[in-house]
Amino acid sequence: MASLRDIVTSASINLLSAFGFLMAFAILRIQPFNDRVYFPRWYKKGTRSSPTRSGAYASKFVNLDCRTYLNFLNWMPAALRMPEPELIDHAGLDSVAYIRIYLLGLKIFVPLAVLSFMVLVPVNWIGDTLERAKDLNFSNIDKLSISNVPDGSKGFWAHIVMSYVFSFWTFYVLYSEYKVLATMRADYLASETRRPDQFTVLVRNIPPDPDESVSEHVQHFFCVNHPDHYLTHQIVYNANKLASLVSKKRDLQNWYIYYQNKFERTSKRPLTKTGFMGLWGTKVDAIDHYTSQIQKLNEEEAVERERVKKDPDAVVPAAFVSFKSRWAAAVCAQTQLCRNPTLWLTEWAPEPRDVYWDNFAIPYFELTIRRESVKSVIQGFLPGIVLKIFLAVLPQILMTMSKIEGYPSISALDRKSAAKYHMFILVNIFLGSIITGSALQQLKTFIDLPPTEIPKTIGVYIPMKANFFITYIMVDGWAGVAAESLRLVPLVLFHLKNTFLVKTEQDRYEAMEPGSIDFPVGEPRIQLYILLGLVYAPITPFLLPFIIIFLAFAYVVFRNQCKSIFMSRYGSESDKFDYFLLLLERNVVVCLCKVINVYDPKYESAAAFWPDVHKRVVIGLFISQLLLLGLLSTKKIGRNHFALLPLPVLTIWFFMYCKGRFESGFVRFPLQEAMVKDTLERATEPQFNLKAYLKDAYMHPVFKSSDVEKSDFTFEEEKSPLVATTRVATKLSPDVNSSSPVQSDA
Repeated sequence: MASLRDIVTSASINLLSAFGFLMAFAILRIQPFNDRVYFPRWYKKGTRSSPTRSGAYASKFVNLDCRTYLNFLNWMPAALRMPEPELIDHAGLDSVAYIRIYLLGLKIFVPLAVLSFMVLVPVNWIGDTLERAKDLNFSNIDKLSISNVPDGSKGFWAHIVMSYVFSFWTFYVLYSEYKVLATMRADYLASETRRPDQFTVLVRNIPPDPDESVSEHVQHFFCVNHPDHYLTHQIVYNANKLASLVSKKRDLQNWYIYYQNKFERTSKRPLTKTGFMGLWGTKVDAIDHYTSQIQKLNEEEAVERERVKKDPDAVVPAAFVSFKSRWAAAVCAQTQLCRNPTLWLTEWAPEPRDVYWDNFAIPYFELTIRRESVKSVIQGFLPGIVLKIFLAVLPQILMTMSKIEGYPSISALDRKSAAKYHMFILVNIFLGSIITGSALQQLKTFIDLPPTEIPKTIGVYIPMKANFFITYIMVDGWAGVAAESLRLVPLVLFHLKNTFLVKTEQDRYEAMEPGSIDFPVGEPRIQLYILLGLVYAPITPFLLPFIIIFLAFAYVVFRNQCKSIFMSRYGSESDKFDYFLLLLERNVVVCLCKVINVYDPKYESAAAFWPDVHKRVVIGLFISQLLLLGLLSTKKIGRNHFALLPLPVLTIWFFMYCKGRFESGFVRFPLQEAMVKDTLERATEPQFNLKAYLKDAYMHPVFKSSDVEKSDFTFEEEKSPLVATTRVATKLSPDVNSSSPVQSDA
């Protein structure tokens, strides 16, 4: 391990860097010309006006009030004083649950650090192994680790006992947080205002019917099997090609507006080349060129829209089915609809902005095949390339893999991508850093070892790598979190757009980009620090204060981001944005490892990801126990190290208990709660037209302005439970439709 002087020097550099970022943030945020970058939420709500509109000319751009500079760090206590219920109202439960991951780490590691320094550090310090070793360079910090305890010493019992204490304390904190989040989720769902997904179920793998269209078949099936509760439905189209045309047209409109603005500023007709991005080809008038291209795409879009409307093959065997009450939706989403368990598959519909429409075009039977295929790619192909690519690009690759697997919502894609990234961090960063070279390159070594020898082999290397991880925490954690508060990329892009693209107040409004939580990257990153803390708490406690500083610092910074920068929702890219700047933004974000994580919900899942957070902390605890067991097995203490064997078993039992106790609350909605909300709503709003409210909620975005979606026939299900059908057959196969007997007009 490095000397104390080396650690102090590194800590000083990183603390100064972090302080520099915070100083820059605190000063930049109070400048009038940056107001929209650091306070976009209040502009979105209409409660804040631009400070650059009034006052002296200089004061429109630079804050001339000296008193504000004396209190420029007042955002920290202000962020901490905000009550959690108010924070939920501001940011949603997803954002608050994400922040609580940092709080979870603090609750675990602050007591662990106190106990480690009170019990384990003295035991390690009084050992004399390093002093008796010949030709070995070491520092006083090395004497704080388990490496200084002599082989065969009874002092290892302190590490064994404290490992139990650490594990049970972690159990307690994890259980308490799981219980708190489960309660918060239940309260949030109970108090939440009306949303379309509360009444809607996603139905997939709808069986084909020779006599009815998909829309007719869905309506017929639910009118028969849910005659008192079915309200309406929305069939799903394969509109990927149409969406591609719309996106392409938006890009061309960005270029058109850019050149139109340029012409208005210079009064000179701009020119461009017809090749890729205007880099080569024949020179033409830019405005005329993009006008003709947009007109051509308009015609293609109209043709494709009509094809989707009339082509039966464009209809996907899936539908969003809405009911008259939350209770009925809960019953449908959580029960089997027909005899064949592979047909009429139901699940809760994601909220409309959470739907990932591209994946609905994937046939349902392909989904399992795809997810097995993706695992093969990860295991066979990914290890060979991940070491040759920039780490920041990896999350995009993992997100693409998750999209290939066919998940129907953005929140599910984020959770699956986070799971893949967590596995990569665990294997290639944690294990790969402990062992010389990449752990993936050492795979053959592990295969040749007996399973019982793997923890021992890794455990031997762990104390030797404490210095590396301390440095990693300071560089990536301390300075990295401070850099996130600065919002450098949105700051630069806003001023570029404001200078070259903005013409109206609406343009300026759309140029504000708060960003969003990068959950697939951010959550596994926190899990790495939690894993390091759990592994090194009984081995090298000196590492714990560095993790605590990171967690506390990040908790304050992200809480402030959530309070002062959060906006209610993030719209689509503005048509006024320059396409080149959009490309620049993506590239800059990649190059800066996506350091800007500002809370802007693309969706609200009511903390549905918390079971994954809990599971990954338990995995970290399990790994720490196995590695300590492997390490102690090399310390010549006889069979005493077997005293740790019950811990992994207890950890597995604890995980299964929490899974059974809490997880169902994150995937199901209690019928009792649904009935309470329905009864209250009927009493307070008896005239509310729910059918009109749900009519277009799950319409594909490219159809929002068209009348493609509605079927020609309607059925007043309130009048009769007997449903007319266009079927010719009088006997239905149970594998096609296992509904109750129906009246046939054949």
